[in-house]
Order: sequence, then structure tokens, then C-alpha cells
Amino acid sequence: MEEHRDAVSRISSQVFSFHQTKTPFRLYHGSTNSTKSRKVDPKRMVDTSALNHVLNINLESKTCLVEPNVPMDQLVDATLPYGLIPPVVMEFPGITVGGGFAGTVGESSGFRYGFFDETVNWIEIVLANGETVTASPRERADLFYGASGTFGTLGVTTLLELRLIPSKRYVELTYHPVSSPQEALHTMHLATQIPSTDYIDGILFSPDRGTIITGRLTDDLAPGTHIQPFHRAQDPWFYLHADRTTTTTPEQQQQPVKQATPLRDYLFRYDRGAFWTGRYAFSYFLVPFNRLTRYLLDGFMRTRVMYQALHASGHAGRYLIQDLLLPWERAGEFVEFVGGELGGVWPVWVCPFVVRGELALRPRLRLDGGSEGGKKGEVEEEEEEEGGKEGEDGKRMFVNIGVWGPGSTDPGRFVAQNRRLEQKVRELGGIKWLYAQAYYTEDEFREIYDQEWYEGLRTKYHAEHLPTVFDKVKVDFSGMEADRATWSGWLRGAVWNTWPVSGLYGVYKTLAGREYLLAK
Repeated sequence: MEEHRDAVSRISSQVFSFHQTKTPFRLYHGSTNSTKSRKVDPKRMVDTSALNHVLNINLESKTCLVEPNVPMDQLVDATLPYGLIPPVVMEFPGITVGGGFAGTVGESSGFRYGFFDETVNWIEIVLANGETVTASPRERADLFYGASGTFGTLGVTTLLELRLIPSKRYVELTYHPVSSPQEALHTMHLATQIPSTDYIDGILFSPDRGTIITGRLTDDLAPGTHIQPFHRAQDPWFYLHADRTTTTTPEQQQQPVKQATPLRDYLFRYDRGAFWTGRYAFSYFLVPFNRLTRYLLDGFMRTRVMYQALHASGHAGRYLIQDLLLPWERAGEFVEFVGGELGGVWPVWVCPFVVRGELALRPRLRLDGGSEGGKKGEVEEEEEEEGGKEGEDGKRMFVNIGVWGPGSTDPGRFVAQNRRLEQKVRELGGIKWLYAQAYYTEDEFREIYDQEWYEGLRTKYHAEHLPTVFDKVKVDFSGMEADRATWSGWLRGAVWNTWPVSGLYGVYKTLAGREYLLAK
């Protein structure tokens, strides 16, 4: 703890000096799982990359003390020897504890535990004036809940206490074939009612075919159970395995398929290929997509490496990379929108989440699915029964929908696609995760989120000089247009957009970086 205290003291002193001159600063973590473009000014930066340790695991209370830059795989590897795991583990091993808390993320256990920040007992945070305090649901509760999901715009989180649950050796998986988004939602709803279900998510491969995957933690498997790992180069990518496991011929009757995988493999099952987005790299470089090429290029297809290449190449601006949270009763309608207006960006990821109380940043959700102040839209009784209504305990079920695929190659149309997606989500009473860039105008952003509450917190905790959430997530159209208006900017753009210049540069930066060597 002494090393931790020294690091926090240095951060506190640096933050205090920025506060004295009212200089806005950003945090440098050393890595990122955000798709937003990054520009770091070393003169306006607080380096927190050294806060990357699991400091304590308490077996009696089933808790652990973790610094914010601890990635998920390091956290899991620290707790598993004690027979414990975090209740919510994000599927990419490089996502950090601090990023999960500040960015509102979750995974397939979210139907039971909610989002990652709901598994945090308390935090230590350096306020924007340099003061170090703790916050929890009982102490500075407004700061605790405000810091969750506000992207470090209230201060610098330096320590978190997380709850843990007992772990098991395996996750017994059941792959449920489904033939429509409605059937997928119904299957997920039934799974949430089974007490032994620990994990639920699903992949819709097309409008009429998909699979819902349910998981159960266990130490004991039935004799003959097939155990499929997913971490080795020779193993299948998880989404391909789920597809093949549930693919049937017209003569076959679709039946659930039971298999198992080691727990760690399950937790990071989407690491290789980043769900299915790694496939687009094969298409870009005109490389065949088969078992042999996936094996040979496995070192490039881990998420840490892919994020490095994504930022170096600038290709985040060419793909729809959006996570959306929709009310349960409107999720099917949104999937139909994706399959129609967006030209069929398949596969689509679906994952149920329970929401207790306020969402991060306090969005003004149109939970009636219509215009603000309008009449409640018609919702079928069956949908209402399947999680659409708010329960007596204030819980409400939502569905996280992941839309990750190629967008238009025309910059104007690409922006329009993202804007239309954001508009549709809002119309249906949902919100988008802000780890990806937001195409909202500032007025739209202020209409969606409770700015009076947010700005009140920033004033109370001396953070008015820090960048706002909107500053961090917005797309800077003015800078883009200004660059294009110059001859040098036009020339750079012309060369950069010539195939395969930007892609090769991304590969070069990846080869020069340490993440590729670590993956190897």
C-alpha cells in the first residue's frame, strides 16, 4: 500500500497544480479499449499508468482492492487461485477496472448483477482540486454514483474495492437455436427465470437465424460432455463455433446443444477476433478467411493488438462500432431497423441487462417508445410480461445490442448512418454507450442527459475546468473540415485513403508495438 500511497500523492500534487492554473487535463492510462480517436498533450496529462496492481484479496468478505489500470485478465488471474471471480467480467481482457467503472460496461452476467460499476463497493478518488477522498453509496454518494459513467470528468479514480463471487472450473454452455429476434428475446427471458443460469448472451447471424447461449458455473460435467477451449490459435473463434454448433439442415429439428468450456476461456471467449470484427481485416487485405489463415495470423487477432491497429490506421471512422441499450419491449424493433435501414449489419450481438435506479449520466429515456410527452406506444401483453414493465423493486430489463460492421465508404453518408442510428435508439427509449464516438450535436447531448445534475456535481467537486463528457466523446467535425480545406490536408487525405496505405501503417505500428509480441 505504501507504493500506492506514493503514486496517489504524486497524482494529487500534479492535479493540484493544474487546478491552480485552471488548466484542463486528461488521463494517460497506457492503453485503451475505446474506439474514439486519441490526442494526448503531454503538458496537459496526468499519467496513471502505474496504478496497475491488485493490492489485496479478502477471502472473508469476498472483496478485493484493485487499482484502476488493472486489466480484466490480470484481475481474473489474481482471484481465480482463491476460488473467486468478479461477478461481472468484460469480454476483452484488456478492458481495465477503472475503464469499466467510468465507462458503464457489462457482460453476459448483467441480467443478474447489472453493470460492472454495480459490483464496486467504494472508490478512492483524487478530486479536481487535488484532494483525495473516498466515496461509496453511504459516503459522498452523489460523487460515487456521479463518477460512474462520467469518463473521469469529476476526478481521478485511484483505487476501487470490488465484490467477488465463488468461481467454478467450467461453464456449461447451452446453445439455443432461434429463428427470429422475437424468439431470441423470448428464449433469453426464459433463461433469466432459471436460478442456475449464470450467463446469457446471443448472436443473431441474420433476420431468421441466431443462437442464444446460456451458461452455468459448475465443477462437475456430465460424462461425455464436449469441452471446447477458445484461447489457443488452433481453437475456433467463439462466434464461428456458435454458428456451426447450431446450424441445421431443413430436415433437422433445431435442438439446444450442450457443451462446456473452462471458465477463463468463457470469460474472454470473444478476445480472438473481437467478436467477429477481425474478419473485416481479412477482407481489407484480400486474405482468405479460413482456419489456416486464422491460425497463422492469430497474434494479430487478439483485441489488444486489434485496438492498437485500429487507432494507428484510423479505421474506426470507417466502421459502425456502436453498443446500444434498448428497453426489452423495443429491442426487436431495433434489430429490424438494423437489418433494414442499415443494410443488414450482421451478425448482431444481444445481451440482457437489469437496470436498478438511475443509469449513468442520468439520460432522459423515452420509455414509452414514442416522442417526449407523447402517448405510450402499443406493447403486446407478452412483451410486457417478458421484462417490459418496471418491477416493484424498481428493476427494469434492457437489452444491449452490439452493432459492429462496415459503414458507408462515403464520409457524409457514414456520418448520416451513425446519426440515424442514434436517432432511432432515442426514438425507442434507449441510449448508446459512449466508448464509441458520439455524433450528437451539443444541444442534442444536453437534451438527452441531465446537464443540470452533472454540472452541479462538477461545481461541487471543483471539476469545472476539466473536459466534459461531451468534450471527450464528440466527433470534431470542425477540425476535420479545416484540415480538408488546406492543400496539405487534402493531399494527406488522398494518400491516406488510398488502399492499402492506412491499413499497412496500422500493421507497421502493431509490429513495432509490444502488444503483438505479448500476444505471440
